[in-house]
Amino acid sequence: MRVHELAKELGLTSKDLLGRLKERHIEAKGHMASLDEDVVKLFLEERQAKTGQPVAVAGKRLDGASSSVKTRRTADKREKAETGRKSVSAPASAPAAQAPAVKTKEGGVSATPHAEAPAVVSETAVGEAPSETEGALKPLEVKVPISVKDLAEALHIRTSDLIKFLMLKLKLLANINQSLSQEIAAEVLRAHGYELVLPEEPEEVVHKSKKAGKGDSWKARSPIVTFMGHVDHGKTSLLDMIRRAKVAESEHGGITQHIGAYEVRLSKGRITFLDTPGHEAFTAMRARGANATDIVVLVVAVDDGIMPQTIEAYDHAKAAGVPIIVAMNKIDKPQANLDRLKKQLSDIGLMPEDWGGKTIAVGVSAKTGEGIDRLLEMILLESEMLELKAPYDQEATGIVIEAKMSKGRGPVATVLVQQGTLLTGDFVIAGYQSGRVKAMTNDLRQSVESGLPSQPVEITGLSGVPEAGDRFYVVRDEKKAREIVDQKQEEVRRQRLEPTHKTHLRLEDLHKEIKAGSIKQLNIILKADVQGSLEAIEDSLNKIGSSEVQISAMHKGVGPINTSDVILADASNAVVIGFNVEPDDQAKEFAQKEGIDIRTYRVIYEIFNDMKAALEGMLAPRIKKIFVGRAEVRKVFSLSKHGIVAGSFVRKGKIVRSGQAAVVRNGQVVYEGKIAALKRFKDDVRDVAEGFECGISLVGFQDIKEGDFIDAFEIEQVARKL
Repeated sequence: MRVHELAKELGLTSKDLLGRLKERHIEAKGHMASLDEDVVKLFLEERQAKTGQPVAVAGKRLDGASSSVKTRRTADKREKAETGRKSVSAPASAPAAQAPAVKTKEGGVSATPHAEAPAVVSETAVGEAPSETEGALKPLEVKVPISVKDLAEALHIRTSDLIKFLMLKLKLLANINQSLSQEIAAEVLRAHGYELVLPEEPEEVVHKSKKAGKGDSWKARSPIVTFMGHVDHGKTSLLDMIRRAKVAESEHGGITQHIGAYEVRLSKGRITFLDTPGHEAFTAMRARGANATDIVVLVVAVDDGIMPQTIEAYDHAKAAGVPIIVAMNKIDKPQANLDRLKKQLSDIGLMPEDWGGKTIAVGVSAKTGEGIDRLLEMILLESEMLELKAPYDQEATGIVIEAKMSKGRGPVATVLVQQGTLLTGDFVIAGYQSGRVKAMTNDLRQSVESGLPSQPVEITGLSGVPEAGDRFYVVRDEKKAREIVDQKQEEVRRQRLEPTHKTHLRLEDLHKEIKAGSIKQLNIILKADVQGSLEAIEDSLNKIGSSEVQISAMHKGVGPINTSDVILADASNAVVIGFNVEPDDQAKEFAQKEGIDIRTYRVIYEIFNDMKAALEGMLAPRIKKIFVGRAEVRKVFSLSKHGIVAGSFVRKGKIVRSGQAAVVRNGQVVYEGKIAALKRFKDDVRDVAEGFECGISLVGFQDIKEGDFIDAFEIEQVARKL
């Protein structure tokens, strides 16, 4: 059926119907566009629910065959009678497929593809699915994200019924091709008497036989250490000093170019150092499941003391649950005051051992080498306490530290072996690439035949360049390995066409998560314009916690919300709260891509109210700001007719006259309101696109300055998920 035909049947104009289709994310380019039968059913059934009119159009069935309205009603009654015994209002003791469940090879349970159809959602009982409390849920293997159409097929129900269920019960407007997240799919399955079972990744199936228990094959391994800290506090200098002092003196030939990680051989053991570019990379790898670091060395310059990036690095390491050793650098300087630094460390929660705390703090100098031996000794002592072990006699697994395309050697990857032994000639899968290891070198560029747990090695032979943080593992079956890589590459292509977000915590869902017992701690990232505001907000939030859930500030700081904040929120499943600050462009993009909940406020009491309401499950509909564009103010004019006009250049997106606007100065919002006028030369215009100049005046705001940014956005009210 075409759009104009359905519009006529519903008593609407084609334009009105196209608008309703757009609201439901159903694509239709014009009044002549053809509509899927399920879409037509959905609209007609909505009309039937309101008016009682039958689901038929001009005496025809929806499949196009000729039929009277009476015949359609009879068919509907017969269908309901046939499905009545299996309808969603039936007892949950038999909520789904009656065919016997089939156990998988791994001992799980999977429904057979020829199982008798489970409960069908009838038109009169949408959403009245069996409660999981009435009977045991049956496992059903579903690969997520999954389209509405595929999920309906898995449940053996009509697509229109599933769309109706999503709309009425979950308040989600979806079309048949829309992808549903793991959380949504699990909720739908529970409502229909099933428990979501995720299929094992192909590589897990291949690699499962190689996972060894902690038996005789598990032996001690070297600690893996990452240096973190404020820029210019000497991280790189310390690494270079350790490498010069400890690597060159023990290895013939000295040091050549390093490969992003290197080993130090000491009389009491070995230490592997990762030379990663900052705490954002550290946490980004952790967010991808690549937990490579055993110990973090937090480098703090004695003369500067604790700086904002020091606190960021500490919070990132703390969130990862990694032991922290403090290297108090630059003790060779005459103004070095260790006691002052130790007091600052104590204030942020790192009480040094000699002050009665548990944090190992060592004075060092990257310039003279003083304290380096003691720092290495303390790292080895900490690793003894951790009792680090790994299996040696199995195929290797680990992570990619860095990778590049070499002109003479092709794709080259530095990998860190975490378990097993990597051998030259092994067939390796690394991320979306694969290949046989042709050559292997250690951090001294010496050719080696094997890589053991905690050892970094550089390998060649891959089909392409993997990404830092990708997992690698050895596979015996080369044919199966290539199938896995093909599947993974196909998945990447599919995700590009159907982007889906990770499921991150949102304040709207907090109460439901608490009641389900899946959350005991609400993690937040807190940013404010000044220190006083930060302390006031933290004090107010400390009063909200209950016996069911505690609020934990993973990181707090002064200044705009940056990428580091959003990466930490991604890895820690946290909500980002901003007071009188806005996220920068990169942070916005990353948050949108990963589905991170960022909330900005102008009144402290509103933060308190929202957090309290979220805990109680009473959170009001969320006002969502949809970013439209950003303009830079380059010249300010005072005109008699229009007052202050900002001569601006649109740097991103577009500026829309009908939208809302915020003036951002030095990362802080100084005004929020409406656009009074938008001009291009002397003409009033509706919008101005990226790369063009325009004049902007704002309602009730005259204090515009050169260098300000004007952000245009639209306001959308998002109903709380039920």
